[in-house]
Amino acid sequence: MKVLIRDNKVLLMAMTVVFIVCFVVIGTRMGVESRNKTYDIVLDYGEIAAMAQQTDYDVSWWLTAFRDMGIDKVGLTEESLLTLMEDKDIHLTSTVMGNVTKDASWQSHYPQELIDRLNAAGYDPFDVMVEIEGRDTVAFVLNAVRERFAPERYFYVDLGETAYVVIDGTADVTLYSQEYKHMNSMAGGFIERIDVESSKIMYISLGLLPEKVETVQRLGMEVIPRTLSYSGWNDTRYAQAVVDGYAAYGIVPRYIIVGGEAVIGFDDGIDFAKNYILDNGIIIGLIENTTQLQNILQYGVEEVAIESGYNAVRVFSVWNYIQYRYQYYGYQGAEEVENTLFRAVAERNIRVIYFKPVKRFEDLHTYVTNIAVYEDLFRNLENRLARQGIHYGPASVMDDYQVPTVFKILFGMGAVFGACLLLRGFLPISRKVSIVLAIIGSACVPAAFYVMPNTAELLASLAAAIVFGCLAVTWYTAAAKNLSEKLDKETSVRELFFSWKHNVLRVLVVSVAIAFFGAMLTAAPISSVSYMLEIDIFRGVKISQLLPTAYFIVAYLAYFGYGNRVKKSNRLERREIKDLLNIEIKLWMILAAALVGGAGAYYILRTGHEFDLVSGYEMLVRNELESLLIARPRTKEFLIAFPAVMLMIYAAVRRFRLWTLLFGLVGTIGMTSVINTFEHIRTPLYLGFFRTVYALFFALFIGMLAILIFEGIYRLYGRYFKERFAIDGEGADG
Repeated sequence: MKVLIRDNKVLLMAMTVVFIVCFVVIGTRMGVESRNKTYDIVLDYGEIAAMAQQTDYDVSWWLTAFRDMGIDKVGLTEESLLTLMEDKDIHLTSTVMGNVTKDASWQSHYPQELIDRLNAAGYDPFDVMVEIEGRDTVAFVLNAVRERFAPERYFYVDLGETAYVVIDGTADVTLYSQEYKHMNSMAGGFIERIDVESSKIMYISLGLLPEKVETVQRLGMEVIPRTLSYSGWNDTRYAQAVVDGYAAYGIVPRYIIVGGEAVIGFDDGIDFAKNYILDNGIIIGLIENTTQLQNILQYGVEEVAIESGYNAVRVFSVWNYIQYRYQYYGYQGAEEVENTLFRAVAERNIRVIYFKPVKRFEDLHTYVTNIAVYEDLFRNLENRLARQGIHYGPASVMDDYQVPTVFKILFGMGAVFGACLLLRGFLPISRKVSIVLAIIGSACVPAAFYVMPNTAELLASLAAAIVFGCLAVTWYTAAAKNLSEKLDKETSVRELFFSWKHNVLRVLVVSVAIAFFGAMLTAAPISSVSYMLEIDIFRGVKISQLLPTAYFIVAYLAYFGYGNRVKKSNRLERREIKDLLNIEIKLWMILAAALVGGAGAYYILRTGHEFDLVSGYEMLVRNELESLLIARPRTKEFLIAFPAVMLMIYAAVRRFRLWTLLFGLVGTIGMTSVINTFEHIRTPLYLGFFRTVYALFFALFIGMLAILIFEGIYRLYGRYFKERFAIDGEGADG
């Protein structure tokens, strides 16, 4: 350690300044996170109504039951032609003209007034014809159409109790069936067809249905309106009609949770939506994607969030695959739904849950209608989140915090200093050369931020992640080599555990500390609110995990060399690279490479949510740890990677070359995992701190136990099997 400090004094002093500023930024971010501590729940009216139909109680009874649980907000989607057709109490049909005209005698089924208007105005297969019965429904639909659509885009025939509306459609808003083939009696394909099924016009919002609004407001609950908007039919006229509809019921939404493709009025830009939201102090919702990565794409939503000064919250929608998590993993009730919601709020900055009732997995259309299930779910969720300091109430909004550019530049320089320190760890570079490289690299950082500021901040974070991951790997590799030279092969396990100078525990702790400092330098440049809301995300998680792992081979060659040749320096030598490239490849090497590659691919695929590779048993263990601890430690850290670093030191001292290599390679997973924990900027920092500390604490005991087991096997082998198989324990395979 003293030699390291003496030889790199200038670089370490520069890095100290960087880390002082880094922790100022980290502390500021933690302050922002500490003030973002309330979450809200919004019920989906449509799903509550669908559940009510499967019970003896009406929708009012169910809304009252949820209100008594403390949930007082209801998401009410504006009606469309499609929803009106599905309402059993409303008589309305709509279809595209292409389907109407399939019947040769179609004109005989409609009033002559309508036929005359159709002939006069002209029509094509993409137009939408609407037939309405009932004066109230006629008035509702005609009023909505007049307010939302330009006069040249529709005409109607009002016959009193019956009315017809024809809306001008185009091919680009028409919805088609998938291609299929007609079959003959021999099951042979005859002709390919694609049929016109529907039109986007049938999904356009027409306003809130009065009786539904009255149902919600009569119960003292708040309406959170949801409007579905689609390009080509979403201009300022449409947007004005939408907000006028809200005002007619006295609704000023607390949250705007956009439906459809875009914010209202987006065909004419974001100004209408932005002004409406700013003038009324409305919070805009960013709906999390199904993969839990970033937010779903809805045009104008993120732009409005930015223009509003980030008066925005992340919204977790209970997607249908989550609704089916009833009695999941062998639980008796909705525990896994509860776990899912808990993780969303506690770990991913979700502050609004858009809740849909739970369904039975064995019957995808049957709701769980036991009210006690929902009472337990929300009570347990509230209690668990309260232990994290997060409470139920109107959703909190993050402060508009932006990391100053000058700090980002400094953090980029910190990555450069770390890179120069890393080069000195395995290449014969003098102090003067490293300082010159640091100066040149530091000079390039401001230029990069001037030319490409957004990309530069991501590169600064990525560089820090890679460099400090490699530095942590270099540290424990160098420590393993150092102890293997200082200690006798038969050094007792007790000395490895409890001697301060030769302590495997100390090596692991320092390695994790280096990775942790790198994690802070990775997180600091991208700790602005846009990253915490996942409007922007860190891209480079996979590469920041792969490169330090690949680098371990370089570090191993630099410190242990190739083959059994005596290593004279702790630097990478040309002859070692040459020997490695000239190696005679054998079958076992190919099989070993395939095994390592497969394990690596499995590890990378497990990172993230694109692939579900976690077993049910492991999820039960994870859930139990979440319920017992402030933050669940990462399994790969405390159970595998961190103990592997300790085992590498042990194997190096025992001169087990192959085991030293394998354990060291596995140990890289732990270093990159520590950094990866803090690359997810949406996760509050305190959770990352606890997660790392827990993992380190558990790993120390698991690693000691693993060493004792390995030592027992080694002693047993030496006593009973070594002479029988005539194998020299000094061999490369150990």
